[in-house]
Amino acid sequence: MAVVVYGKAIKHNFPVRIGLAKTIFGIGYSTASKLMSKIGIYPNCRMNQLTEPQIMELNKEISLLTVEGHLKQKINNDIKLKKDIGSYAGSRHALGFPVRGQGTRNNASTARKLNKVERFKL
Repeated sequence: MAVVVYGKAIKHNFPVRIGLAKTIFGIGYSTASKLMSKIGIYPNCRMNQLTEPQIMELNKEISLLTVEGHLKQKINNDIKLKKDIGSYAGSRHALGFPVRGQGTRNNASTARKLNKVERFKL
């Protein structure tokens, strides 16, 4: 069984905070806690204990945030803007090197994987 929140199926026995943070891109643990307190969900509540009005309220609050596809598109646009204006970070993205000052002599394999192509496929 699963509970559907914002179009994502979350396992019914997950705590609400963990379920939201793990399944919806752009929501972390602290954002999930803030959402729960705003709606009035008990902190240790599980997904199967949510009522239908609480789920509807969660969907409404999440729709006001920048999450999932909109957030991925925003990240891609920001990286593209840095490349277009020719900033140092943009050139590092374009070459596939680490962007935030890390060295490349030994460990840069993760940056080479992430900065090669478009960050998020939509």
